[in-house]
Amino acid sequence: MWFSMVSVCTPLTVFWIVRSLYASVLSKMKHFKTEPAVVQPTMRYAWTVVFMLWLICFFNYADRQAIFSVFPLLQKELSLSSVQLGLLGSAFAWVYGLSGPVAGLIVDRIQRRTAILGGLQFWSIVCALSALAHKFSHLIFFRAAEGLGESLYYPASTSLISDYHAKQSRSRALGVLVTSVYAGTVGGGFWAAYMAERYGWRISFLVLGVLGSVLGIILLRFLREIPRGTADSLPQVQVSSSKARLKQVLSTPTALLLMAVFVCANFVALVLLSWMPAYLYERFHLSIARAALTATLCAQGGSVAGAFTGGWMADKLSARIPGGRLLTQAIGVLIGAPCVALCGYAGTLRGTMILLILWGFGKGIYDANIFASAYDVISPQSRGTTSGLMNCVGWAVGGGTAPLAVGIMASHYGLGAAISASSIAYVVAAVLLIVGAWVTLPRDLIRLRRTSGADTAASLEMDAT
Repeated sequence: MWFSMVSVCTPLTVFWIVRSLYASVLSKMKHFKTEPAVVQPTMRYAWTVVFMLWLICFFNYADRQAIFSVFPLLQKELSLSSVQLGLLGSAFAWVYGLSGPVAGLIVDRIQRRTAILGGLQFWSIVCALSALAHKFSHLIFFRAAEGLGESLYYPASTSLISDYHAKQSRSRALGVLVTSVYAGTVGGGFWAAYMAERYGWRISFLVLGVLGSVLGIILLRFLREIPRGTADSLPQVQVSSSKARLKQVLSTPTALLLMAVFVCANFVALVLLSWMPAYLYERFHLSIARAALTATLCAQGGSVAGAFTGGWMADKLSARIPGGRLLTQAIGVLIGAPCVALCGYAGTLRGTMILLILWGFGKGIYDANIFASAYDVISPQSRGTTSGLMNCVGWAVGGGTAPLAVGIMASHYGLGAAISASSIAYVVAAVLLIVGAWVTLPRDLIRLRRTSGADTAASLEMDAT
C-alpha cells in the first residue's frame, strides 16, 4: 500500500518540480542570460573545468547504465519479456532524445553552469527514487524521467568546454570528457551487478543518486561560467531568438549530415550498452556481475584509448585539412564495423573480448569528435541548440530504436545475429562522414566566416563598387 501511495505522489512531485523550475527560469531569465565579465581563463582552470564536468558525466552514465546490468534479475522478479526489457532502454532514449531540442535551446539562453548543476540534481533524485519501483510501469516512468533530467547535461557541458578550449585543443578536451562516459558505464554497470548479487538491485540506484546529488552541491562553489565565443575570438553574432538558432543549425548541411551519422553510431552504441551483458551471460554462462564487467570493461577500456587517440589525431589533422575531424571519425567507425559484425559469432569468450576492445577503440575515436566536428561549422551562440538537436535524433531515432529492435530480432534469429547485423549502421556512417569532409564542410566553413563578420571588410568593398 505504501508503494501505491508513492507511485501516485511521485509523478505529481516530479511534475511540480519541473513546473516550478520552468517558472523560475522564466522569471529569472534576465539574470541567467547575463554573461560574466570577459576574463581569459588560465589553461590550468580550463582543464579543471573538464575534470569537474568529467565527474558529473561519470554519474550521468553510471545512473543510466546501471539498469542494463540487472536485466536478468528484473526479468525474473517482474516476469519481463525481452521486448519489455528493450522498452526500458528505449524509454530513456526516447525521452532523452525528444527533450534534446528544448534542452539545447534552454542551454543557449541561460547560464550553462545553471543547466549542468540543476540537471544533475534532478536526475540524481530520480535515480534514487528508482529503488522504489515494483512494477514494469514504475520502471518505465523513472527511466523516462531520468532521460528528461539528463538531456540538459551534454548540450551545456560541450558548449561550455568549447569556450574554454580553442580549436587547437578542443577535440582533446572533449575526448577527455568522453572518457567519463566509458568510466561511468563500467562503474555503473559493475556496481549495479555487484550489489544486485549481494543485496538486491535497488540499493545501487539509491547510492548512485545520493552521491550524484552531493557532488552537485560541492561543485556549486567551483564551476564558473564563461562568455560564449571566448576561445574562438570571433565577433559576437547576436542570434536573438530560438527560431533563429534552429534556422542556423538546420540550414548547415554538415550539421545535418553529422546528425544522421550520430543516429547510426548511437544505434550501434546502444546495442553494446543494452544487450552485450545479457549476450555474454547467455552465450558463455557468466555470472551477472562478470558478464556486466566483461562487456563494459573491454569495450569502454578500448574506448578510453580510442578517445585520447581520436582527440589528438583530430586536432592535428584538422590543422592541416578542413575536414580532419570528420575523417578521423570515419576511421573510427571503419575500425568498429567489422568488429561488430564478428562479435555476434565469436566462438570463444577470449575472441569476443578482443573484438569488444577493438570495437571500443574505434568507438572512442569517433566519440571524441561528435560535437567538436559540429562546432567547427556553428557559431558559439548556437552550440547548445546544435548538440540538443544531435542528441534528439541520435537518441530518439538511433538509441531509441536499438534496444527494442535488437530485442525483437533476437526473439526470431538469436541475440548474436541481431548484434552482428547492427554493423551495417557503421558502414553507412563512414560513407556520410567522408562525403561531409570533402563536400559540405568546406562550404559551411566559408559561410560561417562570412556570417561571423570575418569577411566584413571584403563585403563593404564589394558594396562600394
